[in-house]
Amino acid sequence: MARRPLAFVVFFVLMAAAVAAVHYYIYQRMVRAPRLGPPVERVAAWAVTGLALAVPATMVASRFLAPRLAAWLAWPAFVWLGLVLLLLFLLAAAELVRAGMLAGAWLQGQPLSPAGRLVLARLLAAAVLGIAVALAAHGIAQARAPAAVRSVRVLLPRLPARLSGFRLVQLTDLHLGPTLGRDWLAQVVARTNALGPDVVAITGDLAEGPPARFHDEIQPLGQLSARYGVFFVTGNHEYYNGPDAWARELTGLGIRVLRNERVAIGGPGLEGLDLAGVENFVAFGPGAGADLGRALRGRDERRELVLLAHEPRQIHEAVANGVGLQLSGHTHGGQIFPWSLFVRLQQPAVSGLAKFGATQLYVSRGTGYWGPPMRIGAPAEITVIELFKGEP
Repeated sequence: MARRPLAFVVFFVLMAAAVAAVHYYIYQRMVRAPRLGPPVERVAAWAVTGLALAVPATMVASRFLAPRLAAWLAWPAFVWLGLVLLLLFLLAAAELVRAGMLAGAWLQGQPLSPAGRLVLARLLAAAVLGIAVALAAHGIAQARAPAAVRSVRVLLPRLPARLSGFRLVQLTDLHLGPTLGRDWLAQVVARTNALGPDVVAITGDLAEGPPARFHDEIQPLGQLSARYGVFFVTGNHEYYNGPDAWARELTGLGIRVLRNERVAIGGPGLEGLDLAGVENFVAFGPGAGADLGRALRGRDERRELVLLAHEPRQIHEAVANGVGLQLSGHTHGGQIFPWSLFVRLQQPAVSGLAKFGATQLYVSRGTGYWGPPMRIGAPAEITVIELFKGEP
């Protein structure tokens, strides 16, 4: 299992380098370009350096501190991280505005003087800061609001008529950590139970640390109730923090962890359907990793098949193996727009219901959030998947 800490170290180093580069760019555009003066620039340089160091430092510290203590560090650091992302996106847009105005002035034969360029730099910096702060406030309000219940109707041709109306409630990407704790999880569980699910499926990324640190925080999950049971598949964050340990912890709460496995739901033969679950797309350690072939070995292909897989990009193997419906998370719907545009470079879908060949894919925007306690253009959800017999 040595690859797991190595993978985390690689991820951490790359993330820290990206954070440093982005902070340097923001300092140059928001402080140096507007020429705010040596005293302001010195103070800003120290502040930006400190905030840049605070982000990775908080991510490390929060893995070792008690959740409630870690929250005192995490809130300011992660709010700043969200603000940094917004500043980056808005500054990129401002670069286009700046280039357009400079080009327009030049084409009119009246190129901007140095004084004019300075005024433009100051106006753009002020506009970017004001919009970023407003968006950050909106994003925090959206992230901290209760997740919306989103109902999705899915038609499956092999579904037995007796199971039409089958209710599968999907939770995913809860990301319990320093800013999301037991009380928040308890209300998610209560609202999920109130939906009267036949099955509850949790599709990975439960918490930001090993289960020993979150033993008390995750206890509300033991109260989840569904007619045919509660099921879980690993996400990438389980692999960062020990998938075997997490499987044992969740099993102790009465949750069935599907690790390249399949279970029969609703009856034998053609009276029921199959529910399969695979490990995360990227995994570490001997014998780890998604193995859909193992999960489906010996399956009656006339039965309808629902697959739980953390990442949407696992859809391509699902299509090749006759899966009727795949349920995934991982993307958070982009969480902070326009990050969703970049997510599409890695994943075949970012949110909602899509069709790939004969297989349908539903990607949840997630029930919690990762890192910045913000959601912009991608509200959190508790998803009710209602299955009906029919052609999609």
